[in-house]
Amino acid sequence: MLSPTEELKVFSGRSNPALTDEICNYLEIRPGRAHAETFPDGELFVKLHEDVRGRDVYVVQSTCRPVNDNLIELLVFIDCLRRASARRVTAVLPYFGYARQDRKEEGRVPITAKLVCNLITQAGANRVLAMDLHAAQIQGFFDIPLDHLQAEPAFSKHFRSLGPERLTLVSPDVGNVKRARAYAEKMGCELAIIDKRRTSGSTAVVHTIIGNVEGRDVLMIDDMIATAGTLCEAARIVKEKGARSVRGAATHAVFAGPAFDRLEQTPFTEIAVTSTIPVTNEARERLPNLSVLSVADILGEAIARIHKNQSVSSLFTSS
Repeated sequence: MLSPTEELKVFSGRSNPALTDEICNYLEIRPGRAHAETFPDGELFVKLHEDVRGRDVYVVQSTCRPVNDNLIELLVFIDCLRRASARRVTAVLPYFGYARQDRKEEGRVPITAKLVCNLITQAGANRVLAMDLHAAQIQGFFDIPLDHLQAEPAFSKHFRSLGPERLTLVSPDVGNVKRARAYAEKMGCELAIIDKRRTSGSTAVVHTIIGNVEGRDVLMIDDMIATAGTLCEAARIVKEKGARSVRGAATHAVFAGPAFDRLEQTPFTEIAVTSTIPVTNEARERLPNLSVLSVADILGEAIARIHKNQSVSSLFTSS
């Protein structure tokens, strides 16, 4: 009979192998042996180099850029594992692409987040493990169990040295209030909200800050930095209102379009992101104030608990 450790296998797609290596180090196992390659005609091929029959298997793949390539690779990997007779296949999605297409805001458009959930399920995944989904309702798009993790422990540990007596959590817009409040309660600090409204009949924007930021160390945490427009605008506002320092943080370092230009021109003391998406050399070179926090221990502990049929939610409620 195989021991629990031998029954557990963790494989990596090509999107984030470094994170998979860290997860396996935490679990004290070696990464599963497999390879994926792209044929000259653009087709993808995946092959396993070890037996997974009857095993509890996890495949780690962030569907970040190139989004469609990484998504198809995840689907092919899942299918490969199912056809190799894995007992249970869990898709580990540190970053879930297409999450912003979660509803119809106008006619004749798709809900692509739901489509991606259907594809992952139909490919043969038995379970999904994701971190800081852009929209919480995506959990309901899956017809299989999903464990939704938070990067909060990594951020709380990193920013603990700031001290709650001078720290203010700021929500850059009203849509992020729930997340900001949760962090403020966890870190025991004050909360402020930026209320942005357009005046009628013109393009002028009136910003009202609900809460105090004068002389405070301001921290803004979101689920992702995409083009960085909202985050950078909020940083300039709190600086104008007398903030002593401004730090921006986000779980997913998407860094799309003009993000680097905007972040370079904004007075951030620090920009903190996690390892759910690989941080490029360009990002490190252009953003000397960038900190990258590992979430491998959070993902690794969640995988261990799922494997042992233990509670995952207690990871975030025990303290």
